[in-house]
Amino acid sequence: MNHYILRRLLLIIPTLLGIMTINFFIVQIAPGGPVEQAIAQYQGIDSGNSTRIASGTSSDIKQNSNTSKYRGAQGVDPEYIEALEKLYGFDKPLGERYFSMLWRYAKFDFGESFYRNQKVTDLIIDKMPVSISLGLWTTLLAYLISIPLGIKKATSHGSRFDIWSSTVVTIAYAIPAFILAIILIVLFAGGSYYDWFPLRGLTSDNFSELSVWGQIKDYFWHLTLPISASVLASFATLTMLTKNSFLDEIHKQYVVTARAKGCSKSRILYGHIFRNAMLLVLAGLPAALIGIFFTGSMLIEVIFSLDGLGLLSFESVINRDYPVIFASLYIFTLVGLVLKLISDITYTLIDPRITFEGR
Repeated sequence: MNHYILRRLLLIIPTLLGIMTINFFIVQIAPGGPVEQAIAQYQGIDSGNSTRIASGTSSDIKQNSNTSKYRGAQGVDPEYIEALEKLYGFDKPLGERYFSMLWRYAKFDFGESFYRNQKVTDLIIDKMPVSISLGLWTTLLAYLISIPLGIKKATSHGSRFDIWSSTVVTIAYAIPAFILAIILIVLFAGGSYYDWFPLRGLTSDNFSELSVWGQIKDYFWHLTLPISASVLASFATLTMLTKNSFLDEIHKQYVVTARAKGCSKSRILYGHIFRNAMLLVLAGLPAALIGIFFTGSMLIEVIFSLDGLGLLSFESVINRDYPVIFASLYIFTLVGLVLKLISDITYTLIDPRITFEGR
């Protein structure tokens, strides 16, 4: 097992390198980079610039159009463009920027944001409490609800409980998380009916003045609606996966043999079926964690005014904030690969018959 873990850890390096390389060159050739955005903002805000462009000759504009590699740079002072290139690091060749990024990222040095005047590491750390809170509690509640519900549906397959619970699960799956979030706001956050829960932030303004118990209550008071919207939208797939996994195991020969030997239902269910059926459920845990932690919570963060990693990543892509984009991609990919390895190790803990030594 140690050799397998070592091989998987070593494979993380080329995998991470390949993902970063592909995304680096795709982003570099995408239009609307930070220099072009700065030029557009400069032309739109500086009124004196428009006068200067109007008074310039057509030959000057044509010359700038031919020599400039940026869209919208016609008539803009070349020295200003050079200053922008130096500011954003585009005065260096593409290959030098690429290898410089890899070397810095290997040391977990992600540089500074183009637009926030803050280190990328500090930005990510500032946003982590929101994303961790949403991801951790959503994933925990989804599994705590889905696994018992899926087992109950499997053991009572075809009953009334199975039918009406499947209806509820299907409806929950069909409604997007952001629609549920809006409905919860309308109903319980001062929209049209009740004003029971806050609408903004992770904590109240007087959070530091509260007692420990008061801080805990305030924390979960703010998280109730966002987590409810996320859980209702995410537990449906996991519930049906759990049910189908248990149904598949229930009809296998070893279960029939255990019944013939006189084993109790609980002994068969939790002593024999549970380990085998849970393997498929655990296989989706890393993807669920990554999706909920980093991408699935973006709309929830926007609707409930929670400033987390999902919102940060989205705004960075829109603004072409390359340091934040690549740092987020690097961290998310690394965490995802490590979680996948932890998931494989968990297989062996649940079912000792599984071994990776021969692979």
